[in-house]
This record gives sequence, C-alpha cells and structure tokens, in this order.
Amino acid sequence: MEYYLVKWKGWPDSTNTWEPLQNLKCPLLLQQFSHDKDVYLSQVKKGSTVTLKTSNNNKALNPAIAEYIVKKAKQRLALQRWQDELNRRKTHKGMIFVENTVDLEGPPPDFYYINEYKPAPGISLVNEATFGCSCTDCFFEKCCPAEAGVLLAYNKNQQIRIPPGTPIYECNSRCQCGPDCLNRVVQKGTQYSLCIFRTSNGCGWGVKTLVKIKRMSFVMEYVGEVITSEEAERRGQLYDNKGITYLFDLDYESDEFTVDAAQYGNVSHFVNHSCDPNLQVFNVFIDNLDTRLPRIALFSTRTINAGEELTFDYQMKGSGDISSDSIDYSPAKKRVRTVCKCGAVTCRGYLN
Repeated sequence: MEYYLVKWKGWPDSTNTWEPLQNLKCPLLLQQFSHDKDVYLSQVKKGSTVTLKTSNNNKALNPAIAEYIVKKAKQRLALQRWQDELNRRKTHKGMIFVENTVDLEGPPPDFYYINEYKPAPGISLVNEATFGCSCTDCFFEKCCPAEAGVLLAYNKNQQIRIPPGTPIYECNSRCQCGPDCLNRVVQKGTQYSLCIFRTSNGCGWGVKTLVKIKRMSFVMEYVGEVITSEEAERRGQLYDNKGITYLFDLDYESDEFTVDAAQYGNVSHFVNHSCDPNLQVFNVFIDNLDTRLPRIALFSTRTINAGEELTFDYQMKGSGDISSDSIDYSPAKKRVRTVCKCGAVTCRGYLN
C-alpha cells in the first residue's frame, strides 16, 4: 500500500502524518505531486546539474525527489501569496498572474508594487492640472492636445495614431468630459490580464499577455521611483555591475529626472528587453503638465497573441530615438556592458 507524508495546513511539521491514498481527498495536490516528480526525473534524465541519489529502500521515494517536491510545494504557496498581494495592490482592471515552471525561484525579496510614480526625497510631483477642456465631444472639438499644440493621440477605437516621439496629452481631472471620453486611455491603467512568468532562456522573470492585444493599443505604464539624473548615474554603476537594468531617463525636454523601477514598480518591472520589441514607448501628460516629468506608457506595435511575451527596447527613449549612451562610450561614461539574450535577428548584442 502506498503512503504519503501529509503536511496539515495550519499545523507545524511535528504533526505531519503518513496517510494511505484512500484517506486523501485532494486530487489537485496529488496531481501536482505526480507532476513535480515527473519534472524532477526528466531533469535528471536530460543530464541536469541535479543529481539523483539511490535510496537504500527501493520502495521508498528517493530523498532527492522528496526534497524537490517539498521545495516546489513551498514555492507554489509563496508565488500564490505574492500573486494575491499584487492583485490587492493594483488599481487597474487587468488581473496579474504569476507562473514558474522552470526553476525553484520564488518572489523577488526586495520589490514593492506601486501604481504611480514614487518621488524620492526632495522631489515634488504636482499631480493637479491647472486647466481642463470643456468639450462635449473631445474627438471633434479643440481639446487638451490642441491646447498643447499637438494632435489627439487616439482614434475612435482608442488606438494610438501618432508617431513615436510625439507626446500624448490626455484629458485630466479638471476637464468637463466624462470617464468615457476617448482621450482617457493611459489613466485607466492596464486593461489586459498579464502573467509574470519565469523564462527558460536565462532572462529571469518576464511578462506575457493572457489575451490577444490589438496593434497600437495601450498595454501598461512604466512606473518606479523618480530620482535625479545624478543619483541615476550612481545607481546605474551599481546596477551594471549586477547585470540589471531598471533606469528610464525622463528626457522629453530636459534630462533632470530618471525613473528607477528596481525596488518600486509595477508589472513593467518584469518586462524584458528585446532589440525587436512588440511595445513602443510614449511620453504622456495628464494631470502633471511639467514637461520634465512625463509619464511613460507602453503601446503595442503590432497584434500580440495570447501567451506571447511582452518586450520593449531598454535603449528606446520617449522621443522614439535610441539612447546615445548605447553608441557613445567615452571613458567618463564607460560601464560594464550587459549581454543581450533577446535572440532577435536585429540583436545589438548588449542591453546598455
């Protein structure tokens, strides 16, 4: 007869008991147990670095397998708790899912989910517009974009219709148009359900969409801690040495501030780089009209199918140009270069 060592929910390990299969009324857990065992054995068969130790008792579960299954179960619980926390903290419509079928990596230990910019000490973000439109139909009337001297960014399907490098001016809290106004897109947040998943190509965590996204659609906003460019230069040296990249310069008109999503951020924190991305960067102004502090929005460049990974070019600026830092490496600015693993035909070889 087969017996299973059962860890009882809410009770310490000292109360674990061995139970026959007939006593277990948990088909999902048994299915996960069998799946995790098969995964471990397939890793060993493929010549993984994991080694399989022979048990003295052929009828007993190999200790190495048992250890892996326990770690996988604990990881699954930790990722579920993290997923629940992310969905409690988010303020947008789309759900966030977490998935790791690759390794035993758990939730990142020093990451805090935020929904909007977090100013560093000494930096003030004025999120209150000084004027707004009085349109009854912003699509046909002289609205906020016209006042700013630019075109309305969206068509009637709320897909972006302006070229990269052109700023987006959305209706704000002082506008008299309602929440259904066609010129309110980025401010409504992510509408799609997304999944933070562990990649199998050595790129750590990534993000994939769980639904089809039409081309030129708003996908997500890039948020983080707003810091000075001087502080960004200091942190950039540290991040480069660790092989990570989370700094995004807010250089629409000046180069005073940078967004750092290393510790504080949203789903965009986990979006990987590609030299041939499916997301494009745009500068957005809504309630804060300070041109030094645009919001950063990511729009789809083409139709993105369900299950496809989302990527953007880490060297892409809001102006639509490639950062000059990727070209000009004078001795004063020289840093440790991070190898790119995007695999695109047009891959430049490095992230920075």
